[in-house]
Amino acid sequence: MYNINKDLANIFKKMAAIYEFLDDRFRAMAYQRAAHIIEDLPDDVRNYIATGKLYMIRGIGSSIASKIEEYVKTGKIQKYEELKKKVPEDFIELIDLPGFGPKTLKRIYEELGISTKEELVKALKDGRIEQLEGFGPKKVENMLKGLQMYEISKRRIILWEALQISKYLTEKLKKNLKEIHKIEVVGSTRRRKETIGDLDILVTADDKDRLKIMDFFTSLEEVSEVLVKGPKKSSVIMKFEGKERQVDLRIFKDEEWGAALQYFTGSKQHNIHLREIAKEKGLKINEYGVFKADTEEKVAGETEESVYKAVGMDWIPPELREDRGEIEAAMEHKLPELVELKDIKGDLHVHSTWSDGVVSIKDIVDFVRKNYRYEYIVITDHSKSQRVAHGLDEERLLEELKEIQLINKMAGLDFVKKGIEVDILLDGSLDLSDEVLSQLDWVVASVHSHFSRDNTDRIIKAMENPYVNAIGHPTGRLIGLREPYPVDMDAVIKAAKETGTALEINAQPRRMDIDEIWIRKAVENGVKLVISTDAHNLGNFAFMEIGVSIARRGWATKKDILNTGSWKEIQKFVNQKRKKFGVRAIK
Repeated sequence: MYNINKDLANIFKKMAAIYEFLDDRFRAMAYQRAAHIIEDLPDDVRNYIATGKLYMIRGIGSSIASKIEEYVKTGKIQKYEELKKKVPEDFIELIDLPGFGPKTLKRIYEELGISTKEELVKALKDGRIEQLEGFGPKKVENMLKGLQMYEISKRRIILWEALQISKYLTEKLKKNLKEIHKIEVVGSTRRRKETIGDLDILVTADDKDRLKIMDFFTSLEEVSEVLVKGPKKSSVIMKFEGKERQVDLRIFKDEEWGAALQYFTGSKQHNIHLREIAKEKGLKINEYGVFKADTEEKVAGETEESVYKAVGMDWIPPELREDRGEIEAAMEHKLPELVELKDIKGDLHVHSTWSDGVVSIKDIVDFVRKNYRYEYIVITDHSKSQRVAHGLDEERLLEELKEIQLINKMAGLDFVKKGIEVDILLDGSLDLSDEVLSQLDWVVASVHSHFSRDNTDRIIKAMENPYVNAIGHPTGRLIGLREPYPVDMDAVIKAAKETGTALEINAQPRRMDIDEIWIRKAVENGVKLVISTDAHNLGNFAFMEIGVSIARRGWATKKDILNTGSWKEIQKFVNQKRKKFGVRAIK
């Protein structure tokens, strides 16, 4: 069963945007909140209906719950169909883009009579929109950039979505086709690239079963078009969350599995380099195996390990296969032992209902202790500058700390740690006093404003505060929506090393920030990293998987990641910085 949460959340997001366009702020906020809750529920919403727990989900009122039930029964929401008629159709698609938004689009619609994307682009380019009050060359430039990024992002999906679709398809094929011996999603999904184009699936099976497998695959309910159908390869267009994606399925023999897996995982540059080395050794490699060039004798191919071993290399983790030195390291037996998901001992960036999270601290604790083998979590709600996120001032933060103490006491464990995600202000100072920050176990400092200016100085000044332990989402990017703000990451990495501050790998699917290039640079410079989910609801804790994947692409090992250590080790890191700056250590 394909999880419908994302589809439903997308409808609620559109309803929220339409209500904002119609100046109904209250309903807009209600549907936006519902969208975030539904999108990242840890289970399919249909299971909540089946167990009678739908109306128990915090933040989902009876009106929205009834619409969820309507969608599950009919595949549509009548109210949404009615609302769509009140807003230009193209604007529904654009309404969430940075630089646009409901109010901006409404003004363009009302003052210029523009109602289509084509007219909008034309008006942006011919100067009409620039003439509107409050608009100027910079805003228009940003709007055009936003449109360009959006068009590019439509052709690719973010890693998390690719993994969810891949998991659904592979489980469906395995469940229904006992004829399949082995199955794996390959290509850039297996390498865990941050965005994915087409999806590629490999299976092994007996020759006699090929037709049955291809018949089932090309007949899946999600298939909208069959591009190619054959005994070895079929290509289809599938529809997920209203978007079309090409999915290719290839069938191999068991003895070809390793060679096929290696060949179709890529990357292209990695494979070219590998084949050059094979050629020097009198070998040739293709998707069917490794062969002696002169006699065509097959020497390897059943496993990936055998393919790499045949050319004198250790097996290379898929995440590293980008031709960035991994081949040389494999030949010299010097590949790093990359961090794994099982190494993570806690999450250092979590939001609760005290700010913009949708789950109480108590419910977070119950969920995490039941589903993860963590030794600790840190509650890091927003500070006061984030008014839209109900950020905490000093007084409310101290109240939250009392609740954390009580929850720990009731559980009989020191499981929840006291933290904050404090805003880095325009001058690099912090949003809360040092007096309050000194009482916390962990402080994440983040930039949440002025994305167009160079923020290097702000971040470095924040790192010079003795109580700041990590810089959150250091480049501020939102993949497909917002480019990174200008920042000199070389200078940031240098300052992180000098001040004893960690850099965050934020595992939110749209962020994945910092990226693999800067992770590797940090690793090479001995800068500590943390992998955090920035969780705002229970489903977000699963994002740790892609955080670890990005860390692996950056050649990070267990010792490079702070939250693979015990809390005592993290406390040691915190106190080393405090000692360096001559302030009181945490006991």
